[in-house]
Amino acid sequence: MNNLWIETGWISLNHVGETLCGDKVEVFGGGDEDLTLVLADGLGSGVKANILSTLTSKILCTMISGGIPLEECVATIANTLPVCSVRKVAYSTFTILRILNNEVAHIIQFDNPATIVLRKGQVFDYPRTTRTIAGKTIWESTFPIEEDDVFIAMSDGAEWAGVGMTMNFGWTRDSIADYAIANYLPENSAKLTAGLIIDECDRLYGGRPGDDTTVAVARIRNRHTVNLLVGPPENKEDDEKMLRLFFEKNGSKIVCGGTTSNVVSRYLNEPIVTSLDYWDPDVPPTCSIKGVDLTTEGVITLSKVLAYAEDYIDQAKLAPMWCTRKDGASQIARELFENATDVNFFVGRAVNPAHQNPDLPITFNIKMNLVESLSKALEKMGKKIKVSYY
Repeated sequence: MNNLWIETGWISLNHVGETLCGDKVEVFGGGDEDLTLVLADGLGSGVKANILSTLTSKILCTMISGGIPLEECVATIANTLPVCSVRKVAYSTFTILRILNNEVAHIIQFDNPATIVLRKGQVFDYPRTTRTIAGKTIWESTFPIEEDDVFIAMSDGAEWAGVGMTMNFGWTRDSIADYAIANYLPENSAKLTAGLIIDECDRLYGGRPGDDTTVAVARIRNRHTVNLLVGPPENKEDDEKMLRLFFEKNGSKIVCGGTTSNVVSRYLNEPIVTSLDYWDPDVPPTCSIKGVDLTTEGVITLSKVLAYAEDYIDQAKLAPMWCTRKDGASQIARELFENATDVNFFVGRAVNPAHQNPDLPITFNIKMNLVESLSKALEKMGKKIKVSYY
């Protein structure tokens, strides 16, 4: 096994006027484990399409990841999907992406636009073969992966974007590939890449999508560890132990909290250099300590990061804010959401006397709940999380 990491992200647009999306993405594994990603597009839109795509994605993801032969999987889908009372057919297109042992990609496609693969920022023309299973023409591809490969799967709503409106014949796969190349950066996360393409689809639709549209992205990258220190230990005699373990870890170092910063400053014998730059009036300014990558205020800053994290898991509507801003919460968000594959939390249980004022809405439990909620949100993003309490 190599040191590569599989990162995934996806975003959908609902057909205008519909509250449910007719596309569905299901993922099993990823990170340093085998990945199975299924993007299904149900016939039509609304509730019926949502049911078709949900059944298809869940059944295929479960069976394929369990090693069931493709023939059995497709047959199960054909025998399971409910028949539409109007069209008299049971139909859902799908794309399956499997990455095994962080070495080999296997793509299985039925009637969805062909998956785009970027290698070194350019379109990679991967091999494809066809076979017929249960009356369906299935496209299959198997090839070795490389670091920085980007896999872009989509429903046909992406290709239909702008048809008869901003474009005569919609946004073709080649045009989508050109757009992905033009916006490619090796550090772009899977979610960011999906978001860039979806935003352009929405623009071409004039904000009124004529079809459910989904873009799902998998990115192959190297691992990057982020270590985040929140609060001093409950017992002062544990300061040395906690900080020694924190600084022995590989990866970037983030320190949150004024009291915590003072403890770190004494441990490193380095001064705290304060800043008066208020990049965001709702977020206290950062400071700096030599040997620490980022030093911020504690609870208020982490509360903002948690709000960004919960939005990121959904539609990432707040991403334009934290992607470019220089405040502490935005910097932490970029490091945790975009750069990190592994996150180690070092959490001190000491109670800050300043937080015991009943007029302040900050308590010890809030700090603990913030760490717990943020760690769960990061796990949903596919990060590997370890939380250590002192």
